[in-house]
Amino acid sequence: MSEVDQLRVGVVGAGWRGQYFIKLISHFPELMECVGVVSRRDSVRRELAERWQVPVFANIAELLSARSPHFVITSVSWEANPGLVEELVDRGVPVLSETPPAPDLLRLRELWQRVGSSELVQVAEQYALMPTHAARLAAVRQGLIGEISSVQVSSTHLYHAASLIRRYLGVGFELVAVSARRFKGALIDPSNRSGWTHDPVPKQATTTIATLEFDGGRSAVYDFTDNQSRNHLRSRRLLVRGSVGEINDDRVVRLVDAETILKSSIVRHQTGYELDHEGFDTAHLSLDGTALWRNPFLGQRFNDEDIAMSATLLAMAEWVRGEGAPPYPLAEAAQDHLIGLAIEQAADEQRLVTTSQEAWRR
Repeated sequence: MSEVDQLRVGVVGAGWRGQYFIKLISHFPELMECVGVVSRRDSVRRELAERWQVPVFANIAELLSARSPHFVITSVSWEANPGLVEELVDRGVPVLSETPPAPDLLRLRELWQRVGSSELVQVAEQYALMPTHAARLAAVRQGLIGEISSVQVSSTHLYHAASLIRRYLGVGFELVAVSARRFKGALIDPSNRSGWTHDPVPKQATTTIATLEFDGGRSAVYDFTDNQSRNHLRSRRLLVRGSVGEINDDRVVRLVDAETILKSSIVRHQTGYELDHEGFDTAHLSLDGTALWRNPFLGQRFNDEDIAMSATLLAMAEWVRGEGAPPYPLAEAAQDHLIGLAIEQAADEQRLVTTSQEAWRR
């Protein structure tokens, strides 16, 4: 495939995330085009065609026959996703699957058995590509706080959190011993995925706290409250501990020689303030005057989620072209979900749960 080819991308699913992908694809017209969206309901297809000006289809067979996409994004329910991924792989089409790729461990194993060896399935796990996490991970990989021993993640749930935990710790497919408890407390939800709720009444929210011990001794704490990712009354927190220091959210402390401890902060440079006429945008994140991360989409005015999802989308495009590494293979996402399921099981059964050694382990 030549560098000037515009990739044809199909989308299966008309929900919030599916339409999010349609929107992002439209930002990169020189690289890709949304050539069709699949939805079962006729009324939804009409709405999609009108809103996004894209071809619509009732099923995958119609999409593939009419448009021959270079890859297809599946963004549907957990229950429906495995069958659609299998259908696309059977037809030799690369897939970017929404998270998680299957609802439970049984379906995850079945999916791996059927499509794992194809190496056609990537998963849209975006959290490590968000600017704050990308900058912190860059600091970790540069060895600024030494050998990592533990991480505490309190920002997102289950498989997303597992992905962050594994990346910060630098672990792969090791067995994990998990213990977990749930607690309830009153909490107002002023906002959710749909926006402001205008509901001032507190409701019972569940907090799940888990400890994870990986083979080899590295550990993690998982802490998540219902809707924490979107509730402005709950912060997102991260603590990464290493042999010569730690990263606590955007604060970094580290030992640089026998008697010198440095304290500094990861700083976001934002354009568009006061007499800055560049427009509101994130330019870079830096530490002690050195950039840890630069915005690859400067000028698009993207928020952090847009940046992370666009990075996922473009990584998928590069991989399909044969110009880049696999963005996030099915095996990685399956391991994340395995850990998330273990957290749920440990909390449900009030006992220590150790993950199994699965076929996707590498």
